Amino acid sequence: MAFENPSREEIKNILEQVGNIAVVGLSDKSDRTSYMVSYAMQKRGYRIIPVNPAAAGQTILGETCYASLAEVPEPVELVNVFRRSEYCAEVAREAAAIGAKILWLQQGIISQEAADIAQEHGMTVIMDRCIKVEDSVTQAVRKG
Repeated sequence: MAFENPSREEIKNILEQVGNIAVVGLSDKSDRTSYMVSYAMQKRGYRIIPVNPAAAGQTILGETCYASLAEVPEPVELVNVFRRSEYCAEVAREAAAIGAKILWLQQGIISQEAADIAQEHGMTVIMDRCIKVEDSVTQAVRKG
């Protein structure tokens, strides 16, 4: 069966309810898309938890960066992924292992294997969508 993202209404509900977002592949470079998107989401009130082994122990967007999802010392609701498709299955396994509820692969990232793994563990999966764009759309609808 072909993968289908949740409806806009379901995505809106997810974004209204989620408190923290672990961002896998969050760069410490402010000109990178992962940084810009995460910064915008942080300004919207979301708690951003950076996950990037190359920057582990550093501070990104005022938050401690962790080498892996397993090292994050608190529950994570949503895992937002800025990694190439071939790395997403492993991220999905890590997300399942920590009990995350949502696996979100950013715009341009598609991995059926990651989606299958996440769904087998009861996670909601969103692929090839920008979380910042979706949040902006839901905000516009609310202000309507």
